Amino acid sequence: MGAFIARRLAAMVPLLLLITFAVFALVLLIPGDPARTLAGGTHADPAEIVRIRHQLHLDQPLVAQYWRWLTHVVRGDLGRSLFQHQGVAAGIGQRLPLTLSLALGGFLLTIIVGLPLGILAGTRPGTAPDRAATVGSSVAIAMPDFWLAIVLVVVFAVKTHLLPAIDYVGLAKSPFQWFRHLILPWVALGLGGSATLARQVRGSLIDTMDQDYIRTARAMGLPEREVIGKLALKNALTPAMTILGIQFAYLLGGTVIIEQIFSLPGLGGFILAAIDNRDLPIIQGVVLLTAVVFVVVNMFVDIGYGVLNPKVRVS
Repeated sequence: MGAFIARRLAAMVPLLLLITFAVFALVLLIPGDPARTLAGGTHADPAEIVRIRHQLHLDQPLVAQYWRWLTHVVRGDLGRSLFQHQGVAAGIGQRLPLTLSLALGGFLLTIIVGLPLGILAGTRPGTAPDRAATVGSSVAIAMPDFWLAIVLVVVFAVKTHLLPAIDYVGLAKSPFQWFRHLILPWVALGLGGSATLARQVRGSLIDTMDQDYIRTARAMGLPEREVIGKLALKNALTPAMTILGIQFAYLLGGTVIIEQIFSLPGLGGFILAAIDNRDLPIIQGVVLLTAVVFVVVNMFVDIGYGVLNPKVRVS
């Protein structure tokens, strides 16, 4: 297993280098002269253009610019914001815990709701619980997360006043209030993913339960709980691992809209303000962080494949 993980880690190195170059190349996507565009366009002050060009090191060759930027990134220096007068890494560090809390909470809800629901439906195909789970998951998948968030705000905050809809209380200040303020965003983010996971687990489990080795295990007199838990579920969860990896990436991206709806000071508002101001260092930093998270999540998905299926470890 150690060799398998080492191979996956080694495969990440060229991918991460490619990602860093793609992120750095965002400066080339700004039409015209990036320094002039960032300084205000055609009527920009020439002195401001020179300042920004020097600040972004655009007066150097492209390879030199990339190498300088990469060496700083490796040390954790993502540059400074052009308009907010702070380091990009510091700005991300202030907002990242909230965004990760949203994504991880929605991800946990996806597993807690979707996995048992998929197992229940997959082990009882054609029954009333199966039909109810299928209908419920179809409805949940059809609901956009931003629409669900608005409905949750109207029902639980505006009408009943059971939960807060805006503002945020840090975990260190009050764990209970932190939890109350994030319940609605977690549900809005995680409900659709739980439905997708439930349908995937259901389909995989139904196919697995029809395999010969499952019938053999039952004929040998193994308890149904062991047949499902130790044999069928282990193989049925392999395709679901892919869904979970994709779902976490979707949740991390979906926090941008959810943070705006619930007025949460996370990375969503940070990157939207940077895009509006064309604050290139912030855009590069957030995009790079998001891409690295996606790569790391995919690595854990690969490791999960190896845990569930030993054949993957030697492939």
